[in-house]
Amino acid sequence: METANQTATGETLAPLCTVCCCGLINRTLAVIFMVSLAFAIVVGNVVTLTVFMQTRHSRTPQGYLKVSLAIADMMVGVWVVPFSVYTEISLMVTSAPPPWYQGISTASWQPCMLIGPVFAGCTFVSITTIFLMTMERSVAILRPLHKDTLVTRHRILFLIILSWAGSFLLAMSPLMLSNSFTLEYNECSRMCNYAPLLIKNQLPPDANILLLFPAFDFSLLGGTLAVNILSFTSIRRYSRKRKLLSEGSLGTDTGAGGCPHRPSFSDIKAAKTIGILTFAFTASFSPIAVFVLGNVVGFTWCNFSFVAFWILTGNSCCNVIIYSVRDHRFRKGLTLLFQRDRAQPHSEKS
Repeated sequence: METANQTATGETLAPLCTVCCCGLINRTLAVIFMVSLAFAIVVGNVVTLTVFMQTRHSRTPQGYLKVSLAIADMMVGVWVVPFSVYTEISLMVTSAPPPWYQGISTASWQPCMLIGPVFAGCTFVSITTIFLMTMERSVAILRPLHKDTLVTRHRILFLIILSWAGSFLLAMSPLMLSNSFTLEYNECSRMCNYAPLLIKNQLPPDANILLLFPAFDFSLLGGTLAVNILSFTSIRRYSRKRKLLSEGSLGTDTGAGGCPHRPSFSDIKAAKTIGILTFAFTASFSPIAVFVLGNVVGFTWCNFSFVAFWILTGNSCCNVIIYSVRDHRFRKGLTLLFQRDRAQPHSEKS
């Protein structure tokens, strides 16, 4: 369905959504993709939460951070994606677009006012949690003797609460700091996005407020990358010393060769897993950052916006896959969970 793109003064612009992109077949395929993605996100993160609730060995500071990440991802699958599915179906079965659709939103409050900040807030929670996971593992790698003293459950829980509050405040910042933005269902990305209110076909002077989003994410990603480099440098140094020890090139009585403060194997593997999480999130967020920069300058990039936003959304189901492949504690908890489910019917029969 084609709709006119309007400015704040009511001027009509050329429609962004063409028959090629928004025809019946295209919308049907998009709905199938969205439903499949929502199912994968919800099921995968429910499994993660269930493993944490049912297995005691997962109740560690790192485990709490994984739960925070799973909740943020699951909210995307429960709220954000289903709303896009509902909007796309309503566009197929009705002749008029919904009130929250791009260019016709006139209500002071509509569902995108909730869905948009939820998606942005959960994205910020994800990158903040990955940063905290990296810091937690870096302490285990660089200061293994002080790990239990520095990284406690109470401190982690406080940081998790702080990250959620700060992330959602940042997600609402364009509405709180300016009157030049609204939230509407974008016909290109097929999601609820922030949109500047055009005046005489010109962007508002404070349109660059949206740059807060990529600036925040890339600042944390840069910090995460720097901490990962320090951790992996320490791991490499330790591995080299261990290899020299095995070859007899270093004496066991030397402090450097003996490596009295060496990190455990599980800490090393966990650090590598978090490095993979960081790479996956960076790869999925980078297209969004490019799109936001182009949008602030004045480019539309309709087809690219759909790819960018849904790559980022798809990241919400990647974490459980990475855990399953890399995290032996998660695999062990998953095995214990299924063994417990199998044992219950036998006990009831007996």
